[in-house]
Amino acid sequence: MADKESSNGGKGKGLGGLVEELKEQTQILKGKAKEEIESLKKPEKTQLFKSMFRVKHDDTDRSRALSVLSNVFFHLHPAKVNRDAVRYSFTWGMGGITFYLFLVLTITGVLLMYYYHPTKGQAYQDIIYLMSDVPFGKLLRNMHRWAAHLMVITVWLHMFRVFLTGSYKKPREFNWCVGVVLLVLTLLLSFTGYLLPDDQLGFWAVTVGTTMAQNTPLLGSLGPLGRNLHMTPYNDVRFALLGGSIVDANALLRAYIWHCIAIPIIASVFMGVHFWRVRKDGGISGPAPVMLASELDKPVPPYNPPKM
Repeated sequence: MADKESSNGGKGKGLGGLVEELKEQTQILKGKAKEEIESLKKPEKTQLFKSMFRVKHDDTDRSRALSVLSNVFFHLHPAKVNRDAVRYSFTWGMGGITFYLFLVLTITGVLLMYYYHPTKGQAYQDIIYLMSDVPFGKLLRNMHRWAAHLMVITVWLHMFRVFLTGSYKKPREFNWCVGVVLLVLTLLLSFTGYLLPDDQLGFWAVTVGTTMAQNTPLLGSLGPLGRNLHMTPYNDVRFALLGGSIVDANALLRAYIWHCIAIPIIASVFMGVHFWRVRKDGGISGPAPVMLASELDKPVPPYNPPKM
């Protein structure tokens, strides 16, 4: 009897503990439901909203620093700009013109994709159809073509200006390297676009260019040390670029993917970094300030660092 009573007592105690546990879980669920309702009233406070849109961060030193360091848009427009640094006689405006041409190429390129098939035989027919039958098709293609030529020229002029004015020096060395990468990407965009019309000009341009790549050291079958690394015409860098040993349908498809998808995405990322670094490095490097003859004779005052 004693064992039976003790077992009933333990069973009753277990039921009571289960009821208490259910009450606690109910309170937790009520709290979570209340939080969800409050979040619906203020959706800008939710993590989903913060991950999608730029919002005001908490008013702390760490949050303000993170908002500035992690958001590229905060660096595109400085609070003040040196008037001499934005003179067209100093900058030539080549950086802004290059970015404008990139936008023109993006828009016209997307429109051209509606009338183009990257297949042998059909590609050239699409260009003829675009030039002769599509309304304003000839204008559309020539806008894309001439904007591409101008972009190559403006990138060169931009880097020439940067070199002449010494804007590649400290603290802008990293941004100069980013600019060199953008120059290479611009040339690759121009090169891959040559083959897309699938005409004689594009065929021989790509043939000459990939043959030059075949002479690349270590990676080309005809380059220095290429044979030592067992490079052949069927596994070297030229084979990778063409997707085969000759300029055929595989080369056209690869040029199309590189020209329309891969290189524009990579270039857009590097352009974002390039603009961000311009802001982080103190804006455009302006010309040396004008000094009077009387000021040149004055000794340079010593530098006194601020006390922390």
